[in-house]
Amino acid sequence: MSSGTPRRPGRLRNRVLAGLTTLILPLTALVGLGASPAQAAEGATASYTRTQDWGSGFEGKWTVKNTGTTSLSGWTLEWDFPSGTKVTSAWDADVTNSGDHWTAKNKSWAGSLAPGASVSFGFNGTGSGSPAGCKLNGGSCDGTTTPGDTPPTAPGTPTASAITDTSAKLSWSAASDDKGVKNYDVLRDGAKVATVTTTSYTDSSLKAGTDYSYTVQARDTADQTGPVSGAVKVRTTGGGGTDPGNPGTGGGKVKLGYFTEWGVYDRNYHVKNLETSGSAGKITHINYSFGNVTGGKCVMGDSYAATDKAYTADQSVDGVADTWDQPLRGNFNQLRKLKAKHPGLKVLWSFGGWTWSGGFTDAAKNPTAFAQSCKALVEDPRWADVFDGIDIDWEYPNACGLTCDTSGPAALKNLASALRTTFGKDYLVTAAITADGSAGGKIDAADYAGASQSFDWYNVMTYDFFGAWDAQGPTAPHSPLTSYSGIPKAGFTSADAIAKLKAQGVPAAKLLLGIGFYGRGWTGVTQDAPGGTASGPAPGKYEQGIEDYKVLKTSCPATGTVAGTAYAHCGTQWWSYDTPATIKSKMAWAKSQNLGGAFFWEFSGDTSNGELVTAINDGLK
Repeated sequence: MSSGTPRRPGRLRNRVLAGLTTLILPLTALVGLGASPAQAAEGATASYTRTQDWGSGFEGKWTVKNTGTTSLSGWTLEWDFPSGTKVTSAWDADVTNSGDHWTAKNKSWAGSLAPGASVSFGFNGTGSGSPAGCKLNGGSCDGTTTPGDTPPTAPGTPTASAITDTSAKLSWSAASDDKGVKNYDVLRDGAKVATVTTTSYTDSSLKAGTDYSYTVQARDTADQTGPVSGAVKVRTTGGGGTDPGNPGTGGGKVKLGYFTEWGVYDRNYHVKNLETSGSAGKITHINYSFGNVTGGKCVMGDSYAATDKAYTADQSVDGVADTWDQPLRGNFNQLRKLKAKHPGLKVLWSFGGWTWSGGFTDAAKNPTAFAQSCKALVEDPRWADVFDGIDIDWEYPNACGLTCDTSGPAALKNLASALRTTFGKDYLVTAAITADGSAGGKIDAADYAGASQSFDWYNVMTYDFFGAWDAQGPTAPHSPLTSYSGIPKAGFTSADAIAKLKAQGVPAAKLLLGIGFYGRGWTGVTQDAPGGTASGPAPGKYEQGIEDYKVLKTSCPATGTVAGTAYAHCGTQWWSYDTPATIKSKMAWAKSQNLGGAFFWEFSGDTSNGELVTAINDGLK
């Protein structure tokens, strides 16, 4: 999206701040998942000190020391407290208990101990008792024995059979472990639904005509969990056989919004906002933006925001806080939780965008290798259940955006074909494309009709036609639906773009109309109607000449409409943007053109109660 250039603060700074906010946690938040495996090193010891006592409670400290000659790559400490003595909070280790038996595991960042090194963790407690029966990595805490124990391997990727409207049977090959596998956790869409001792399970609590994703994780006799298996996607029978929101299946119109990876920083916009605004229940699809394209491959964008940022209970979609050692945190985990609340919601991972589209030139040189890299990333076992497809945002094939591409008119078609072949029919494969309908413009530069045979739909970026990059004007609406007298450039309208794509042979049902949840504006403007001169871009919070709808609706209310969109003149500023009223008229137009639906850039520009999303949803009913 040309309107969505990301700005990412330093990753290290965010990690440090996140760590400080969770230094001391209540015990219920200290359960660690996926901690570093404990491996023995001769001479490892653990010692306990009661550092403070204030009558009603105390502070204790354990110190683990590697007195051996080889590195210790992880540790698990166990002890028993007498009845009435317990840990109430802890720091620098993950502490859990089963009755009076207590277990502490190293944090992911504090497991490696070189010979002679030591690490301490502390806790607050109540009661007067002292620890007994201390074990370190299964051996004595005095270092006389330290038997090794490694976590189990990943089970085989499950296979599904006997699928009905409400059930599915899963089977998988066994994991292995040096001391034996105790049981398996079955995960549906990332959440545990069962623990079994066999290598099969039948899930009988499903909904008809619904997509699910299953993985399996083994646990050994020392209660260590191994890596998650690969994922299998299951769609139950019944439900009319339609995919809600998918053109051509009878399930209605697509209502898709972009969620920006970097929005969790300055914008303070998180996946939970989709739920609290009511927007999650009014859309069919989310495009998560952006993954990077470099070296001819799909790669992560900001991995901290995507998979590592820790969410507190009040920030989390389901009100459950992240723990430091769970396998997946960040936006991906929050999207998983959102999908659990809205089973029909689909999430696609979008790659490229204005900033990273330059990487598609290399991708086009070997489309098959590019597609294989994308599928491997989308199907990473840690988040395979989160994504239902892939979107590519190439700005622009065989044309110029931030950089220029000269791959040729067939490049997009070849890339699309490779993606479809690699991802298969069970994934959505889509693309965001130019809306330049001018003669000899960007639509004419590539074979969009040929490529559409492999894509489920196109997100036609029918916005950003005009803006304050032309600092002196003339002022013009950035998202005109139709042409008007005095438009600065012919062909720069939604209607022209859609008409040209249809004429080339792109099916109407594969075209989505784009809506911007922001305005573009100038300053130094005296004329109320479009076509006035200006002195430069109007001020914006994040970038000159651009501002969110939620700000503009009160700071510079609309004073008129032109070409199916709104404009506003307040003081010396002139802005154009869509309102609920203009969106309603645009949705009516989209239906009259038999389009597949609409999409928007992006969620955080809307009001806290999602009034623009509501307008799209209501307009497409």
